[in-house]
Amino acid sequence: MLELFSAGMEYYILGFAALVGFYMAANIGANDLANAMGTSVGSGALTMNQAVVVSMVANMIGAVMAGGHVTNTIRKGMIDPSLLVGSPEKLLLGMFAALVAAGIWVQIATHFGLPVSTTHSIVGAVVGFGIMAVGFGAVSWGTVTAIVLSWIISPIAGGIIGGGVYLFIRRKIQTSRTPYEQTQRYAPWMLTVVFTVLILSVIFKGLKNLHLDLGLGKALLIAIPLSIAAGFAGKILLSRLGGEGCRWIRGDEEEKVECVFLYLQIITASYVAFAHGANDVANAVGPLAAIFAVVKTKTVSMQVEVPAWMLAAGGAAVGGGLLAFGSRVMQTIGRKITEITPVRGFSAEFGAATTILICSRLGLPVSTTHVLVGSVIGVGFMRGMGVLDLRVIRNILYSWFITLPFTLVLCMVIYKLLVTLFL
Repeated sequence: MLELFSAGMEYYILGFAALVGFYMAANIGANDLANAMGTSVGSGALTMNQAVVVSMVANMIGAVMAGGHVTNTIRKGMIDPSLLVGSPEKLLLGMFAALVAAGIWVQIATHFGLPVSTTHSIVGAVVGFGIMAVGFGAVSWGTVTAIVLSWIISPIAGGIIGGGVYLFIRRKIQTSRTPYEQTQRYAPWMLTVVFTVLILSVIFKGLKNLHLDLGLGKALLIAIPLSIAAGFAGKILLSRLGGEGCRWIRGDEEEKVECVFLYLQIITASYVAFAHGANDVANAVGPLAAIFAVVKTKTVSMQVEVPAWMLAAGGAAVGGGLLAFGSRVMQTIGRKITEITPVRGFSAEFGAATTILICSRLGLPVSTTHVLVGSVIGVGFMRGMGVLDLRVIRNILYSWFITLPFTLVLCMVIYKLLVTLFL
């Protein structure tokens, strides 16, 4: 312990911790953020370069402005940090092991184009470290069980809502005699609902660092007027656009409908990236902040401050990972599961955002990845099983069930190796 926390070692530890943390953040971008933007690229709503720019900006804003500036020492309450109060060196090495194990698994999944949950990856790794450091009984197995149940609940819920939204649009708009006229009728209402969901999501889930303690009634008083205003603005725009020579909404009836939902999809995609920055960047910088705190104080704290610069750097690393390695997962979400158009992409993203909001309010642990994949499958299912690539879906499901045990065992091995080398 004395050697680990000596003045000379501190700089090496902090430097290596930063590299490992940003390695994990880059993998989060390549997989988690890539699957969030995949439907937008697959539908043609955004080009790959546009998706990278939009997601990087929205992700960094979410990380800095709405990210959790205070994080639990051990993510997701998997282990009681008080059990390690007398052994800060174990927490230090455990966080290193967790970041490396989770990063390796997410990188492997990204290489094969498989969208996996980075949150579940880091949770599995932390469980493995906890078993090795403080014993099997110290792990919160109730939390682990809830996470396993979320593998079933969240994609089914996303599929039902996403598929339901798509079915509504197809019946009320796409198969009508006058699709664009029906779009002008229904789109403003849909825009109102979209903004209600997004605003409530930001208030309830995104702005953790502002400590907004708003009940549902007060939140609705904020969300509904703003959403209605957005709906009226959308109605005015639609009444003025879509005529001859308009470069914003053009083409035949079907193309105009898709064009309208293209813009709606960009709105939902931007929100998904914002929410990702607000909630998932902490999967990389949370353990990193814990390492920094242990090195600085030589003690174990129940909670640690996450500096704004660390959130910004983590957000940038996430965006860099998307730019460098995100194309394979984008291809899986946007093209390989089923063919995506702007209407289908909007339905999937809106279904995912709504599901995440509802489950968050109910206290159910859900993965953005699982919900979004479920929504895409739900939209495809409404068109018939023949349009779904069942082989791709099977491989994705396999990767989900492998995530927790793989990162758990890998972290145990890495932690044991680090303890052997340094303690």
